[in-house]
Amino acid sequence: MHEYGLCEGVLDTVRQRAGGRQVAAIRVRFGVRHAVVEESLAQAFSFVAAGTEAAGAVVELVTVPATIDCRDCGRHAETTDVLALCPRCGGDDVTISGGDEMTLESITYHEPASPPSALSPPTAVSPPTAVSPPSAPSASAAAERT
Repeated sequence: MHEYGLCEGVLDTVRQRAGGRQVAAIRVRFGVRHAVVEESLAQAFSFVAAGTEAAGAVVELVTVPATIDCRDCGRHAETTDVLALCPRCGGDDVTISGGDEMTLESITYHEPASPPSALSPPTAVSPPTAVSPPSAPSASAAAERT
């Protein structure tokens, strides 16, 4: 499951943003080309986040479609199928673009006085942050180190 590798990068970014605050939930956007399955993502994140301030966080996945352009009929449309045919003419002479995004869209935190296991209402949401692949340091991590 490639979701484990993706979750390692997401967790690194979450922990940098959280600054020790307990994380209640995260929302991530992955392009359809990453072929991420929400249940697998949640399971992988639960595993990699164990013992951190993000342990037990709810994971919400937003799948970003790709764009398909048909050379036969000129149709321009969105698709969630990376092996797509033209939705108008059924042709396979298509170009697929986009759908490769990886963004940490939001982080929701527990109340500061609540223990990590408490089900308290969320207090704050962080703005979207691009997530770098696990093999490369994120741009936000580089900026925070300077």
